[in-house]
Amino acid sequence: MSLHHFVISTIADLLSAGATAPHELFLDLGDCRIRVCSNSPELLAELDTYFGAFVAGPGPVEVSLTALEVEGPHIPLDLTVKEPDPGKDTIKEEYADLPGGRLVRKVLTGMVFLFGQDVNLAVGPCQDNPNQVVNFINNRYIEHKLNRGCLLAHCAAVAHLRDGRMRGLALAGFSGAGKSTLAMHVMSRGALFVSNDRLLVRENGAALSMFGVAKLPRINPGTALNNPDLHAVVPHGDRQRFLDLEGDDLWDLEHKYDVFLDKCFGEGRFVLSAPMHGLVVLNWKRGAGESSIRFVKAAERPDLLPAFMKAAGLFYLPPDTAQAEGKTGGEQDGWRDPGLAEYTALLSGCDLVEITGGVDFDRAADFCMEYLLHG
Repeated sequence: MSLHHFVISTIADLLSAGATAPHELFLDLGDCRIRVCSNSPELLAELDTYFGAFVAGPGPVEVSLTALEVEGPHIPLDLTVKEPDPGKDTIKEEYADLPGGRLVRKVLTGMVFLFGQDVNLAVGPCQDNPNQVVNFINNRYIEHKLNRGCLLAHCAAVAHLRDGRMRGLALAGFSGAGKSTLAMHVMSRGALFVSNDRLLVRENGAALSMFGVAKLPRINPGTALNNPDLHAVVPHGDRQRFLDLEGDDLWDLEHKYDVFLDKCFGEGRFVLSAPMHGLVVLNWKRGAGESSIRFVKAAERPDLLPAFMKAAGLFYLPPDTAQAEGKTGGEQDGWRDPGLAEYTALLSGCDLVEITGGVDFDRAADFCMEYLLHG
């Protein structure tokens, strides 16, 4: 056992406080199978419902993860506050970099996550915060894909399969542009769903491949009430209250609902991989007149790329960081997030479409579906 593995394993034992994890759930996320172990059958039942078609039978796995319902886990470390993202003021996380790993504590919920050296542990009030366990599982999948050459994008994505030929389209936008809403409108026209908010993209010869994250789309009431396929998402008791809101108030309302895609659109509509033929960037504004759709070049429009680019974040450990002796997670062993040059080079392998002017989801969705059908 290496020193790093000993350190991470010792901290994991302290956090677990003697709890065991006799219950298992297996997930098949394409080239990444994950085993989730827990002492809470109730948590695993909720995860089973959430992940739906991605739940699999026992077998070999690439990632093992343990989620333990533990009251008030003791953290034997000094933690550093993670500064809020630009434009935000709420402190959500604090962390400690360790030899070969990292510990993160969620300030608002008390959930604690330890990862590195093949240890992936979530401890705390898991049953009260299943969404954070879902995110931890998906972050392990994202790490798996990043370590195999993908770049991370801040995107939704859709695809369409016809006569054995699949075409895929990523959807990005600046804050509040409505990429999830657009994805739901395109699904209503017959598309498949690939991802809601994070997308992994890599070169595949002269083309691109994209990989989604097994997280359900989360939408605001305005999205649900303006799409007949999504009416059931809003509970009946909330529906009239939201319908009484004026257009701008409904648009700006932040009150998220999970969309269980099989219930709204039918089974088999969620796929995790597709070719990526194009990227649509929503650069529109409400009340800005008629929308305009045009093809542009990534090298000529670097101003659009920040809508697509996404830093790996606190829950990612580069492989050298996690394995090298004598390095802590904070040193990152010289690793940095890919920059504008890498994303520009990546997007030279697909079409880039900018939609400007006023917000028009129907027109944008019609364009997206026509692109998926005919290119």
